Amino acid sequence: MVSSLIFSAILLAATTLFTFNIRKIRRNILLGRDYTPEGTVWARVKTMTRVALGQSKMVSRPLAGFFHILIYLGFIIINIEILEILIDGISGTHRVFAPILSPAVYSLLIGCFEFLAAAVIIACIVFLARRNIAHIARFRSEELTSWPRSDANIILITEVFLMKAFLTMNLADSILQSRGFGHYTQAGWFPVSSLYAPFLSGLGSDELVFIERFCWWFHIIFILAFINYLPYSKHLHILLSFPNTYYSKLSPAGRFSNPESVTEEVRLMLDPSSPAPAAGAEPKKFGAKDVRDLTWKQLLDSYSCTECGRCTSSCPANITGKKLSPRKIMMDTRDRLEEVGRNIDKHGKNFDDGKSLLGNYISPEELWACTSCNACVEECPVNINPLSIIIDLRRYLVMEQSAAPASLNMMFTNIENNGAPWQFSPSDRLNWAGDIKPKA
Repeated sequence: MVSSLIFSAILLAATTLFTFNIRKIRRNILLGRDYTPEGTVWARVKTMTRVALGQSKMVSRPLAGFFHILIYLGFIIINIEILEILIDGISGTHRVFAPILSPAVYSLLIGCFEFLAAAVIIACIVFLARRNIAHIARFRSEELTSWPRSDANIILITEVFLMKAFLTMNLADSILQSRGFGHYTQAGWFPVSSLYAPFLSGLGSDELVFIERFCWWFHIIFILAFINYLPYSKHLHILLSFPNTYYSKLSPAGRFSNPESVTEEVRLMLDPSSPAPAAGAEPKKFGAKDVRDLTWKQLLDSYSCTECGRCTSSCPANITGKKLSPRKIMMDTRDRLEEVGRNIDKHGKNFDDGKSLLGNYISPEELWACTSCNACVEECPVNINPLSIIIDLRRYLVMEQSAAPASLNMMFTNIENNGAPWQFSPSDRLNWAGDIKPKA
């Protein structure tokens, strides 16, 4: 009874803290402008199922994709085992599903969990080696400061310890089952943990009970700690990849949006009879200067970023040495949004700290280096669209600050004066055809 009460109190505290942090992230995301999802609900569900659940874009890089799927399957399927641990912890039972399921089904489940746990350990070791030993350029970019690198290592090492604790718990449990000790009745199949039976078989039953209980508590408490670490980590994508892919863009990647503020201005210019804005109404802003000017979907993108660097490694501007890094665009957007959220917590929702995403976090040089080729969009495994943020920040530079590069300003002037990007009079456009002889 005491053990159940302690466990229930820990579970309640962990759930409360997680809910508090998730509500704060949701509040931050909804600071963005309205966004209307594209396509039908069914089309969005198919995209989410294919990309988030099916991991379809991960396998474009086979090695990383294969090991990521192992970790992903382990995370999803072992949740069934976590459900049993939660019920056992609250009710004081032990392996509560064993008498409910048939012995064959329960044994198959535990056996699959063990194989997955071993696969997760191997995958985590491979990823640790790739990040810390192999010289992979996208893991050594300048935007990956000490915290992003440490964050990835913390998660991978934690997963290794969690799976090791799970296997050790099962090993001690299986030995106690074989001895018929206490409530440890025959239940489950332990194909992986039993390989290490010689290491614990010489211990007394009381010592094995201590090991089994210690690993049980270690496993579940670290899982609860892991869940509460997610809101502070890039691994929040474990949860947000599903809504992010659900609301992702379905139209062709090269099709740009047409801001309503621009449409309204053009309508007023072409049709003077159109209703004018209400007197005293604040003029609509063209483009985006800060995170509140972006849509909530763009802000959701920033929280969903896995910092994997696939976007940056495929960006032609970055490859040729320019300053642009699509990963940095997303990380900067998230960092600025977090800063705005902290200011709201301390000073209220209308506080202005005098800073903005454009200028303080992202420079015009980065924005103008983008070729709008959509390589970053195509590469992202969770359908993040860095280009949409780049374009909105560019719109602000051009339409609010008239701060386009000289070459673009010349083109704008030519379009305004000549109706074309070139510096020729409209009456001279067909001069090139003067020497063409008509066919007989």
